Parts: sequence; structure tokens; C-alpha cells
Amino acid sequence: MKCMFCGGEMEKKNVPYSVDRKGYHLYIREVPAYVCSQCGESYFEEDEVGEIQDIIKSLERHIEKLKVA
Repeated sequence: MKCMFCGGEMEKKNVPYSVDRKGYHLYIREVPAYVCSQCGESYFEEDEVGEIQDIIKSLERHIEKLKVA
């Protein structure tokens, strides 16, 4: 697999994922991804993206319950 940005070779690795969103910060220490050996760009597969989205949706539901009405 080639990197879409620089054409370098992609390697399967675990990488951190983080996002700041709607008053919270999510940090996942290890998520499987393809990482370019040349420029370091990361690509997540559809399954991993789906799991991350599920985590974010769940967090947002719980955070809404914490807010003052």
C-alpha cells in the first residue's frame, strides 16, 4: 500500500488517536493504523473508524447527562 500524500510505503502499526470536541478530550493510546514510513501520515481502516465513532457518540450521550439544565 502506498501513501496518498508522498507515495511512501505503508506499515501496519498501533498509533495514538486524540480529539478535542464539545468540551472533552478523547485520547486512545493504541489504535491499529497504516502509517507511512516516509512522511508518518496515518490511515485508519473502516472498522477502527467505526469503533472510534461509537466511542465518541457514547461519550457525547454521557456528557449531556452531566450538563446543568
